[in-house]
Amino acid sequence: MRQKQLMLALAESCTGGLIGHRVTNIPGSSEYFVGGIVAYAYDAKEEFLRVRHETLLEHGAVSKATVLEMAQGVRQALASRYPLEHTVSLAVSGIAGPGGGMPGKPVGLVWIALSAPDGTWAFRNQFKGSRIEIKDQTADRALSILWQYLNGAALQTD
Repeated sequence: MRQKQLMLALAESCTGGLIGHRVTNIPGSSEYFVGGIVAYAYDAKEEFLRVRHETLLEHGAVSKATVLEMAQGVRQALASRYPLEHTVSLAVSGIAGPGGGMPGKPVGLVWIALSAPDGTWAFRNQFKGSRIEIKDQTADRALSILWQYLNGAALQTD
């Protein structure tokens, strides 16, 4: 992040701030970490992350459409002091379980999005394990996607 002179903003739902926790465990992260918004409820996603009400009604919180809007919304919301062309965001929304799964959206389904000056990408993931394990896998995958982006790797989306 420092080398590329980029700032990071996070929108977290199912991870409840775990990604921000991991980022702030790194000494000096205040040089590039703007902050994060943990938005669990629909209302919070709409108000703070600018997710459209229609998107949530049509696709639900755990969807490609919603996570894309979350990533773009947090990037805009937290980049107020920093130009958008210098801000990257990650967003996650999923079903960590053990309950909450439904047909087509099982426990462990997590959508992750990255929004950057040159595009926005979404990634579908199906994790297995306990609630804590799913949250850990989500944080690992989100930070891996960020790492790949920063290192110029082609992002394989869903």
